[in-house]
Amino acid sequence: MLAVLAILPIFGLIVLGYVLGRRQWLSQESSAGLASITFKLFMPTLLFIGIAKAPLAQGLSPLLLLAYYVPALIVFCSVNLIAQRITGHATASGLAATFSNNVLVGIPLVTTLLGHDGLVYVFAILVFHSLTLFTLQSIYSAFGCVEQVNFKALLKNLANPMIIGLLLGAMLNLSGLTVPAPLWQMVEWLAQAALPCALIVLGVSLSGYRLRPTTAVVMLSGVKLLVFPLLVYTSTAMVPGLSHDARSVLVLMAACPSGVNILAFAKTQLDTRNVSSTISLSTVLAALTLPLWVLLVAH
Repeated sequence: MLAVLAILPIFGLIVLGYVLGRRQWLSQESSAGLASITFKLFMPTLLFIGIAKAPLAQGLSPLLLLAYYVPALIVFCSVNLIAQRITGHATASGLAATFSNNVLVGIPLVTTLLGHDGLVYVFAILVFHSLTLFTLQSIYSAFGCVEQVNFKALLKNLANPMIIGLLLGAMLNLSGLTVPAPLWQMVEWLAQAALPCALIVLGVSLSGYRLRPTTAVVMLSGVKLLVFPLLVYTSTAMVPGLSHDARSVLVLMAACPSGVNILAFAKTQLDTRNVSSTISLSTVLAALTLPLWVLLVAH
C-alpha cells in the first residue's frame, strides 16, 4: 500500500499532463516552452542540489556501473538479434527494451522514495546512459543499415544541461565550498519546480502518441518493465558491498518505462509505430509494475 501511495502522485501528474495535451488546454508553444525550461533549468538545478550534498565516493563505483550496464547489454543484444531475424534489418527494438525514462520518471521516483541522497546513484547512471546506449544503437545501425556512426553527435550528449548540472554539483561537492544562503535558497526553489513540471511534460508528450498494442509492442514492454529490471536485480545481488539504496536505485531505474528519446533512432514507419507504442504502453503499465518493484527492493 505504501508503494502505491508513493507512486500515485507521479502518475497522477502524468495523467494531468496527458489531459492537458489531449484537450489542447496547453498549446504546442506553451508545452514546448515548459519542456524547454524544465530540461534546461529546473531539472539541472535539482540534479545540481542532489549531487552537491551527496557522498560521491559511494556513487562512482565501477562495479555499480557494471551491475546496470551488463544486463542492459545482454537485453540490447538479445532483443535486436530476435528483431533482426524477424524483420531482416536493424531496428530500435533493443533500445526500446533498455533505454529507461530515467529523467522524467526515474528522478521523481528516486527523489520521492529516497530523497536527494539517492540522486548520487542516478548521477552515476545518467552520465553514461545516453552515451552508452545511443552509441551501441548507432554502431548496430551502421552494421545493420550501412550508415555512418556520428560520433560527434554522440559526444554532444555530454553537453546537455542536465549533465552540466550534475558535473557542476560534483565540482561543488569536491571543492568543499559553501554557497551563500540566499543563492542556495533560490536554487532550491527552482529545483522544487522540476518534478511536477517534468511529469506534466511527459504526460503532454504521451498525448501525441497513439497506442497500438501489437504482439511486438507487448513483448517489448514486458522485457523493459520485467526482464531488464530482473536482470539488474540479480546482478546487483552479486556485487559485494553494494548498499541497499544503491541496489534499489539501479533496479528502479531499470524498471522505468521506455524513454521518448529513442524515437529518433526509428528508421522505418513500422519501427516508429512499434517504438512510439512501446513508449506509451510501457508508461501505462509501469503504473502497475513499479509498485511491485518498489515492494521487492524494500525487503
